Amino acid sequence: MRMGEMRALATYDLREESSKIRAQGEDIVLHEENEKRINQAAGYTLDEAEALLSKGQWENLDSMVRIPAGSFLMGTNLKMANDSAHPEHKVKLKAYRIDKYLVTNAQYARFVAAARHRPPLDWKKGKIEPGTLKYPVSMVNWYDAAAYCKWAGKRLPTEAEWEKAARGTDGRRWPWGNQMDPKRLNTYYDVGSATDVTTYANGLSPYGVYDMAGNVDEWTADDFLPYKNTDATADVFQGKVSKVMGAEDQALKISTLVRVNRHYKVLRGGSWKGDPFSTASYHRDYAWPNSASDFYGFRCAADEQK
Repeated sequence: MRMGEMRALATYDLREESSKIRAQGEDIVLHEENEKRINQAAGYTLDEAEALLSKGQWENLDSMVRIPAGSFLMGTNLKMANDSAHPEHKVKLKAYRIDKYLVTNAQYARFVAAARHRPPLDWKKGKIEPGTLKYPVSMVNWYDAAAYCKWAGKRLPTEAEWEKAARGTDGRRWPWGNQMDPKRLNTYYDVGSATDVTTYANGLSPYGVYDMAGNVDEWTADDFLPYKNTDATADVFQGKVSKVMGAEDQALKISTLVRVNRHYKVLRGGSWKGDPFSTASYHRDYAWPNSASDFYGFRCAADEQK
């Protein structure tokens, strides 16, 4: 039933699926071209990027929220949650700051122009799709996100910093409380795409941070590692890559997941595509740091100014 609902809410006619879904090989080629900036026939100059928004809009989007020092409850003991989020435990953090909003397309365009960084894969000729200036930037991998934060004089938030900013100190499940409320976030194909980062003022975290649930999954600084005393199996955290093991596998077009001595990176918050319960503040998603998707984005953090 759930898959049926999701198909019914897809953003394109599923009879056109063959023209919308790329094979893995095609996707790799597109990413390689983008890495080399082959597709960037045009783009923004720094002046053009600055002119995308007004001074007041820039100031608002660039604003940060101070998270005070102290302890909070991280993780959960709920049996219905993924084992990787077990157990609930207390974490103490120093004061820090975190972006009030997800990093937007407009902000990323300013970075691309200033740092001569490659644009996201889905920007046609290096330009943002009309009407999406204040949508969260997506199709950026962990390295892109980290590079943006460094350019902005910030850094990616740690997993603990992200979770405290999302749920406060009382152990609530979502930024607004313990009950799922679909009117407070963008998830489960309810909208069918990402949304303006200022949209869900009724879904703020206890500290006033936007979109800590839904819209796009957010890269954090940390590797996907077990919490102390977790009941999750070690295999959950084991990095694996798909590998064709021989001619027979290649002929059958199958591959095997092979363990590697590398770690995934943690993503938090859930997305406009995901299950509503993956937007719980304790939920941990993960991906390889070189992965990019139309539902992966990020925000930055910074140490408290002295």
